[in-house]
Amino acid sequence: MRTVIFDLDGTLADTSGDLIAAANVCFHRLGYGDLLDPARDQGTGLLGGRAMLRLGAKRLGLNDKAAETLADTEYHAFLAVYAEDIDRRTAVYPGVEAALDALADDGYILGVCTNKPEALAESLLGKLDLRRRFGAVIGADTLSVRKPHPAPYIAAVTRAGGSVETSVMIGDSVTDRDTARAVGVPSVLVTFGPYGADMAALAPEALLDRYEDLCDIVRGLIG
Repeated sequence: MRTVIFDLDGTLADTSGDLIAAANVCFHRLGYGDLLDPARDQGTGLLGGRAMLRLGAKRLGLNDKAAETLADTEYHAFLAVYAEDIDRRTAVYPGVEAALDALADDGYILGVCTNKPEALAESLLGKLDLRRRFGAVIGADTLSVRKPHPAPYIAAVTRAGGSVETSVMIGDSVTDRDTARAVGVPSVLVTFGPYGADMAALAPEALLDRYEDLCDIVRGLIG
C-alpha cells in the first residue's frame, strides 16, 4: 500500500512558540529570565528541547561542556512544562487537514515519524485533531533509535499497514532527508518553515511550497 510518512514539528505544525515558552520557563526557574525569543529563535525551537536549552546556556556565556550539562539537567523539567501547555501557541500549517484528507481519499496510508517523544506527539496530534488521520505515530523514544536511523521510519510505515517500497517522507530538515535516503525512499521537504530557503540545497526529490500541491507531488513520486 502506498504510504506517506510525515514529520511533525515544522512540517505539520509550527510548534516553536510552545517549545520556546517551555524552555523560557526553565530559564526563569534558574533565575535567568527569558533567554529565547519566539521570532528570532523559531528555527532552534523546532530542533527540540536540548537545542533550545543549549542555546540559552550559550547566551549565558557557558562553554560547550557546561551548556550540555545544563541541557541534560533541565531536559526532563522542560518536557514536563511543555506537556502541560503543549498547544497554546502551536498552529497547524495552512492546508494540512485538506491535504491529509485528499491523500486518504486517494487511498494513501498516512503515518507520523518524529523525533518528539511519542507521548508528547500523541498528545499534540490529539489536541490538534490530527491523530485520527494517521495509522501510526513513531516518536523519538518508541524504539531504541531515532531518525535519521531508518528503523523508526520503517516502523511507522509497517505499523500503519503500508509498504516501505512505495512510501515517501515529508519533512523539514536534513534529518528527514537523511532518514529517507537511509531507507531508500524519496523525500519532500517543506519550504515554509524557518529554514525553508535552505531546503533546495539538501537536494530532496521534491520541495513543497504549499500543502495544496502535496497530492500531485506524492502521485508523481510513488504513483
